[in-house]
Amino acid sequence: MSSPKPQPKWLQDMESPPPKRSSKANSIRNPPGFTSKPSGKQRHAGPQTPRRPVETETLRLKKAWEVALAPSKQIPMNAIMMYMSGNSLQIFSIMMVFMLFKGPIQGLLNTNAAFTKFETDQNRGQILGCKGVYVLMQLVLLGLGVWKVNAMGLLPTTRSDWLAWESERIPLERAYFALN
Repeated sequence: MSSPKPQPKWLQDMESPPPKRSSKANSIRNPPGFTSKPSGKQRHAGPQTPRRPVETETLRLKKAWEVALAPSKQIPMNAIMMYMSGNSLQIFSIMMVFMLFKGPIQGLLNTNAAFTKFETDQNRGQILGCKGVYVLMQLVLLGLGVWKVNAMGLLPTTRSDWLAWESERIPLERAYFALN
């Protein structure tokens, strides 16, 4: 007869109760393979050193550039959607054009509000550049809307659109056919 095989270590760990610890926070057993660091070298959740003003200004400027370039990420999506909606006058295409005009106009009106949390006395000139790029991207989106409205035939760009204000041409001479 063969002796029964010994139980694997993981099964023994599962069946044995966890060792008692002194603190309530550490009452949960560590997972297998985890090695705990000595208590003196453990990191805490908060920042270790306060940030310097230069680092804060750099972070603010980076965030301001992210806000400034955010409308540029909408340009390809809006262009594809305008192309796919067609040039006929339907409720879907009209609503798409309305939304294409509404977003950039609101963005242009709220330009200063979008950058107030990043602007300080030290970086005012750099934030002005961010605002310029932001306004440029909003104007590109507006240009896309104007292109779509023109493609739909809603802009009066041809001579026939202005016929009501044209006068009839008066000929300088007339030609008559002679019948023999």
